[in-house]
Amino acid sequence: MAGSLILIQETTVSSATASVSLVGIDTTFDVYMVTFNNVAPATDATNLRVRFTVSGTADSSSNYDRAVKKLNATASYGNTGSTNQDHLRTSSAGIGTGTSEIDNGILYLFNFNNASEYSFITIEETLLSSATTHSGNQGGGVLTVAQACDGIQFLMSSSGNIASGTFKLYGLKN
Repeated sequence: MAGSLILIQETTVSSATASVSLVGIDTTFDVYMVTFNNVAPATDATNLRVRFTVSGTADSSSNYDRAVKKLNATASYGNTGSTNQDHLRTSSAGIGTGTSEIDNGILYLFNFNNASEYSFITIEETLLSSATTHSGNQGGGVLTVAQACDGIQFLMSSSGNIASGTFKLYGLKN
């Protein structure tokens, strides 16, 4: 994707928090990009999840679908997916609380500012899991509701908290 990245919002987590929301998506850009770096959970073996926000509030309806190609350093690759969930998982392996067990990734966001289309993302992610296995994912997800979304929320599975990480929202300028 050619163009310049315009930073819209950045949040750094240094103590346990339930979720991180990045908002500011409007009609300024057609495509947005989100990065998450050095994300660690407060609870061992949890997965990073995302939800899309509407007017700053996370949409927790059971309308999220995803499909991901799982790449694993110690096993063969595989496919994973889900439909009608109340979130999208970015990872297919649980992140741990041990040293260097972190999650990093890039999401591209499409149609978020279009109330007549479904909002969807692409996922590129790499992590060191709670089993100290290097893993990666590439795929995408969609919220199957035609509505304008203004951001994205990150949260952990199992009611766990995000212990640390840096989250950035960019607009992609042509």
